[in-house]
Amino acid sequence: MSVTAPAPELVSGVVSTLEAERIARRALRAQIGKLEAQTALLVAQAHPVALDLPALPGGVPRLQSLAVLEARRDLMANRLEDARRTLTQVRQREEEARGQVELMLADPKAYRWLRVSRQDAGLVGCGHWHVRPRLGLIGMLAGWWHVKISSGCPLPGDSGKRRTLATQ
Repeated sequence: MSVTAPAPELVSGVVSTLEAERIARRALRAQIGKLEAQTALLVAQAHPVALDLPALPGGVPRLQSLAVLEARRDLMANRLEDARRTLTQVRQREEEARGQVELMLADPKAYRWLRVSRQDAGLVGCGHWHVRPRLGLIGMLAGWWHVKISSGCPLPGDSGKRRTLATQ
């Protein structure tokens, strides 16, 4: 019984196809890794803004086909672009709010009753800027408007204790 060796062109064709698929798979995994790193960096830079990123479909560990890897890469690229667009919009709104505060401080009478929070301006902590009349009704009738800057967050206190002691 004689065993014939396969033709050399068939062996080289199979090897080159497998090698090309391995190279393509490695390139796609590298692109996915880069997209994951960019997404993590964007989320870190966005803090304290919470970016609602949709979860990627998971599954059991397995060797993924090129089509699945390409679909995952495209999904991650779209998700990253959406997150960048959302963050840009949030930053623009924050910049507009800070500009609004500057205008309020420059001419309070033109922005009666307007209120801008620190959160709207992209600042941490509690508080807000509120255009109000000086001296209540008299100030409102006289046109004496000013920007009242809140003192910040309410103090954590024992107001519950005081209430219970007062009612006893």
